[in-house]
Parts: sequence; structure tokens; C-alpha cells
Amino acid sequence: MPSSTIKETLQEAVTLLRKAGCESPRLDAEVLWMHVSGQSKTETIMAAYEAVPLKNKQLYMASIKRRCLREPVAYITGKKEFWSRSFMVNADVLIPRPETEHMIEWVLGHYPQQDHAWYFADVGTGSGCIAVTLACEYPKSRILACDISLAAIETARSNAIYHGVEDRIDFVVSDLLLGYAEPALFDAIISNPPYVSAEEMHQLPPDLAYEPKAALTDHGDGLQCMRKLLNQSILLLKNKGHLCVETGPCGYIKTPPPPITLQSTYRDLAGHLRGAVYCCRRVDQTGQMDILK
Repeated sequence: MPSSTIKETLQEAVTLLRKAGCESPRLDAEVLWMHVSGQSKTETIMAAYEAVPLKNKQLYMASIKRRCLREPVAYITGKKEFWSRSFMVNADVLIPRPETEHMIEWVLGHYPQQDHAWYFADVGTGSGCIAVTLACEYPKSRILACDISLAAIETARSNAIYHGVEDRIDFVVSDLLLGYAEPALFDAIISNPPYVSAEEMHQLPPDLAYEPKAALTDHGDGLQCMRKLLNQSILLLKNKGHLCVETGPCGYIKTPPPPITLQSTYRDLAGHLRGAVYCCRRVDQTGQMDILK
């Protein structure tokens, strides 16, 4: 029986992925082929009519089978691009998403002096994509990267080492910023917390079943982590410092506790709500610390 060509193998994969309900079967098939074969897209096109070695075919179809079961492509390849950089990912961390890049855009817009020694916190760091990106974009900054998951922290640290910024990121296992007592530390706190409500969890695409639930949902209304971060920000943000929080259909806190005020919200290119930005403006040294219930 003759071996299949690369073109035939890809078409077979596309058919299987389409039947499995994958949204982008052609792209998935190509990405997984490039991962297994080590070929670039151009090399794949040029070699379209070459026979596929049996070992490569077996490895490739095994990866296609995993994708047909709706395992995310990033978990199969072990990597995902974020802000034009490659990040290692695994089942212990959320897969970085393009909409989270809006947070990087916001930071760069509000803290334009990239040679300044800013102090940022990335709360719920996961893969470390936000912390590492900020460390790369702000070469004199220092970043606290915290996560409740030790496995996530280890993944984030590996990504920081890969990008050569581990010496400027402090990795801490922590439930949000619980335990930090020193006031007025950070210029900005950035967080992509669990914001999927318990009700919304039942409506998620099957691919998300592979991602860590603790990083997706608070098992409540989707705003519990935001409430906690707002309370913690009262002490931990410098005067005129910011808290930038990613969100979704659950919305955001419209009336935060003083001296925190809602500054703005932002949306993605499709017009969907993606985040809220809060500012800490103290009137005096003590401020008004009405705790959000």
C-alpha cells in the first residue's frame, strides 16, 4: 500500500477535525503537522507531494486524535504565542489568549516610560505570559508574579528563564495578594483572575474542559476575585497606581471601595467587554477604607 503524501495526510486530518466539530480544522491540521514534522509552512507547501514517513504519520495522527477529542492545540504542541513571543504551556495553566494582550496594550499606554524602574504585580500569573512580557518590555522594571498553584509558578519560572528575565521577577505562591502587608508597593497590579461564573461554566466550549477550572471560575458570580483584589489594592497600590483586571460577561465592580475609583473599561475588536481599570487616589495618608462586602 503506497504511503500518503503530505497533502493527502493533511486533507485526511482536516476531514477528521471537521467531523469532530473543531472551529478551525485546516489551521489545526497545519499547526500540528508543523509541530510533528518540524517543517515550516513554506516547507510543508513545497513538499506537499512527498510521501510521509510511517513514524511521522503515526505521530501526526495521534496528535489529530487528541485534537478530535477537543484537547487544545497548545497543550498538544506545548507552546503558545503571546505578544509575539513563544510560551511553554501545559494543563496546569490557562492557554494565553489574544484578548489578554489588551492588558499589555493598556500598560504600555499608561506607563510609556519603558526605561523607568516600575514595580508591577501580575496576580494569577499562570504561564507567566503577562509578567514575562512586562519584564521584556520594561527592562528596568521589577515584577511580582503570584499564583495559588505551585505547578503554575514553576511553568511561569521556566518561561521567564527561557526569555532571560528571571532575575527581575519574584515568583510567589499566594492566594491573590493575600499576606502582603507593606503598604503602597506597586505602580500597577495586573490580573487575569478566574472570572467565569458558575452559571457560565455550563456554556463553555468543550476545549475549555482541559484547562484548569481553578483558573477559570470562582464558582460564584465571577466577581469574587475582583472584589478581593480591590480591597487588597487599597493598601498595596501607590497613590495614583492602577489595577487592571480582565473580565467577561460577569461584568465588573462599578462602585469600588474608596480610595479606589473606576477609571475606565475596555473592549476587544468585536466590541465585547474585556477589562476594567481602577485607580487609587488617596486624599491623605490613611484614606477611606470602606471594605467592599
